[in-house]
Amino acid sequence: MTSTVENSAARVPSWRTLPAAQQPEYPDQEALARVVTELESFPPLVFAGECDQLRARLGAVARGEAFLLQGGDCAESFDGVGADDIRAKVKTLLQMGAVLTYAASVPVVKVGRIAGQYSKPRSKPTETRDGVTLPTYRGDSVNGFDFTEAARVPDPERLKRMYHASASTLNLVRAFTTGGYADLRQVHAWNQDFVKSSPSGQRYEKLAREIDNAMSFMRACGAEPEEFRTVEFYASHEALLLDYETALTRTDSRTGHLYDVSGHMVWIGERTRQMDGAHIEFASKVRNPIGIKLGPTTTPEEALEYIERLDPEREPGRLTFIVRMGADKIRDRLPTLVEKVTASGAQPVWVTDPMHGNTFEAASGHKTRRFDDVLDEVKGFFEVHKELGTHPGGIHVELTGDDVTECVGGGDEIFVDDLHQRYETACDPRLNRSQSLDLAFLVAEMYRGQ
Repeated sequence: MTSTVENSAARVPSWRTLPAAQQPEYPDQEALARVVTELESFPPLVFAGECDQLRARLGAVARGEAFLLQGGDCAESFDGVGADDIRAKVKTLLQMGAVLTYAASVPVVKVGRIAGQYSKPRSKPTETRDGVTLPTYRGDSVNGFDFTEAARVPDPERLKRMYHASASTLNLVRAFTTGGYADLRQVHAWNQDFVKSSPSGQRYEKLAREIDNAMSFMRACGAEPEEFRTVEFYASHEALLLDYETALTRTDSRTGHLYDVSGHMVWIGERTRQMDGAHIEFASKVRNPIGIKLGPTTTPEEALEYIERLDPEREPGRLTFIVRMGADKIRDRLPTLVEKVTASGAQPVWVTDPMHGNTFEAASGHKTRRFDDVLDEVKGFFEVHKELGTHPGGIHVELTGDDVTECVGGGDEIFVDDLHQRYETACDPRLNRSQSLDLAFLVAEMYRGQ
């Protein structure tokens, strides 16, 4: 599984000759070139064999034999690389995964938005406050969050900081998921605590009791499978900064294929999925599992063209469509896409991102999302697939393991007036731990109703 990869930066890759959207404007191009050369010499963060393994797991999702849980920060920060922050995120995803595994009766593939999600596309290149205009904050990998001229200058040295922060994060994630922290009995105990203490917990008591009975039965039978003690956990991020992704794209010595060894899975965002652009060309050349965000304007013809470009061999697990329509559009826009793609014979993984289409600005100026809208988009996603007889493959959510107040609603009701209390995100509002677990139990109920 730990295949070797060799640097392949000697020739100019095809995507470097195409227009690339959402790239930083570095004032010192020579400094950028030096950093990229250094990055090319750094060891891989993940291995090609691990990417292949995830592609196989996602193949099972595409065939309806598994479910994908993908979640994590909207944008990681260099200050958030401590063990407590990472443990809280992993813990939340493990708890969600345990609930979904039992309810769906299929394996749940766990993929974090983690160890690389330090960059964000922005709708405007500049930001103006009190008559002062500065470059917009594009994530810790590009510039600083502080609204000062010095902080907002894109700095290529930050690409190296992203690499080292990602390496530290992956080390901790691997330790947590293989060193006993992910033991299913412990994860179930955490969920039992949530059910007891959450205002909405009573609703989930029956499911929690079922899981408890199933685990008691396994123990009584003397069953202690290795899968109870460790868990497979993969890292993903948006492949946004092509200087960084290219520097970490290497040739696998086993096969001669290119792999982006910055993460197991990478996706192309709504703002960078131009068919003739550099990001789609890049994604077409690497063997990682690839995701692509599809917003409400996506046509069936575009979806079919993405399949031709990114998955010409029609390999289940290669391509994931991450649908971000908005609760008010999902039921109208998704059916035609799924129908036409299914009729073509392709088998992408269909995943709902119920976060990005449901953002609004509160009177306080905070960007937020209503938990009910998030839930409604997930419901719409399941309804469409049930109607068409296709597989609702998974959910992709922005979440944190902390008790932040960034999205309104949920079992521990957060009101618009509460947003200021712990609004900690640098970009988009995330579900907190309680809201994330609420969502997992509610999705579990939907899956059972399929």
